[in-house]
Amino acid sequence: MKEITLKAEIGNIPQVIAFVEEQLETVACPLRAQMQIDVAVDELFSNIARYAYAPKSGEAMVAFAYDEMAKEVSITFTDSGIPFNPLERSAPDTHVPLERRSIGGLGIHLVRKTMDGMDYEYRDGKNILTIHKLI
Repeated sequence: MKEITLKAEIGNIPQVIAFVEEQLETVACPLRAQMQIDVAVDELFSNIARYAYAPKSGEAMVAFAYDEMAKEVSITFTDSGIPFNPLERSAPDTHVPLERRSIGGLGIHLVRKTMDGMDYEYRDGKNILTIHKLI
């Protein structure tokens, strides 16, 4: 497992993406899966940066693991911000016209649709969200 810890700020998204892409290269991740993972990482880290510590700031840890037997990538996001379980959020009704939808929820919906699994727990004062992608 490899990990990186940095300030939970929007400006650090490129650094997080570069870290994940570097790890994906070592496991010969197909381009399509890499692009889906990049979008998920961007969405999840930006949510931490925007909401976890608002209006203050804090750190986030991103950990990468690969199970060679299962051919599965797991990326875990850990922060000490306010407790928030994105899995409890209901999927947005995409049949409702945009102008009548409430703001938010589409990013998590996209992550759920493109990843093969997503787990959340709140433990020891930390949000721990893990995404899984079979490659």
